[in-house]
Amino acid sequence: MKAGASYQIVTLNEFIINRQAEHPEARGDLSRLLHHIGIAAKIVNKKINKAGLVDILGAAGAVNVQGEDVKKLDVFANDHFIAAVKASGEVCAIASEENQEILILDDGLSRDGHYIFCMDPLDGSSNIEVNVSVGTIFSIYRRVTPGGERPDLSDFLQPGLRQVAAGYVIYGSSTMLVYTTGNGVDGFTLDPGIGEFCLSHPDIQTPENGRIYSINEGNYVHFPPGVKRYIKYCQEIDPQSSRPYTSRYIGSLVSDFHRNLLHGGIFIYPETQASPEGKLRLLYECNPIAYIAEHAGGRATNGSQRTLEQVPESLHQRVPFYVGSSAMVDKVHEFLRLSEAP
Repeated sequence: MKAGASYQIVTLNEFIINRQAEHPEARGDLSRLLHHIGIAAKIVNKKINKAGLVDILGAAGAVNVQGEDVKKLDVFANDHFIAAVKASGEVCAIASEENQEILILDDGLSRDGHYIFCMDPLDGSSNIEVNVSVGTIFSIYRRVTPGGERPDLSDFLQPGLRQVAAGYVIYGSSTMLVYTTGNGVDGFTLDPGIGEFCLSHPDIQTPENGRIYSINEGNYVHFPPGVKRYIKYCQEIDPQSSRPYTSRYIGSLVSDFHRNLLHGGIFIYPETQASPEGKLRLLYECNPIAYIAEHAGGRATNGSQRTLEQVPESLHQRVPFYVGSSAMVDKVHEFLRLSEAP
């Protein structure tokens, strides 16, 4: 901002409307959906901020499709994002980490909805009890089944390249919503005084390189040889390349990625002996994060293939994930290739 220039607050809704005006062919359906996502994010944020004061922490007495204990806040976030997306009338079906099957919205306007919606309603929810940042991850695709017909699994088994929008909400010391529709990545911080998300990080560009690597080193002995060698590379002393790098791992994908997106770094969750296919879910974790990373100038792969080109085989498919600054992703690929060479 130029010296002496006045700062104009731009709310999320104003930003969405302005962007819509840039595309006269747009009907406003995606804008309405993004507006409702913002509403759900504010509701969930309020509940998270009060979590220690009400009976909302702890397990809900159920297990999700991943075999993980469902936290009460997971259920709350899942219910409210489903309600908000349904209220938009633009979505015909939803896939969530918390639901075994797709949720079909076949009443009212939703039957003719142009989009399908994928989400992890509360990523890292086990961290809430120790006051660590958590987040919501979401992804939007155009449906492939004809409008008016019953959507099915084919609507969801699309490569990430076909996303029309993706984003995340991080609930921390401040609450931010970051999203892209394929034309830049923008971040909005929730102003509790006016109850609105306001543009705070326009046109986010992630650094080409960084000094942060994020990986659960407690699983080191189970990592592939190439990943082990890359970690040793990160720890070596080399002033010319600013090594050793700093290890930072929160255990919440949104939190780790958000930090690295802004400051430069790499997040790695490789396959292990216990999880040979990887741990993170392709549809509603890796694809949306990869879409954001690429549109901010970063890179995302499964260790050998671009994440956004991978065709999903199932709703809750798990994959290895390498995402962050492009130079750092390229470097870890070098180590992976060398380890595979005969």
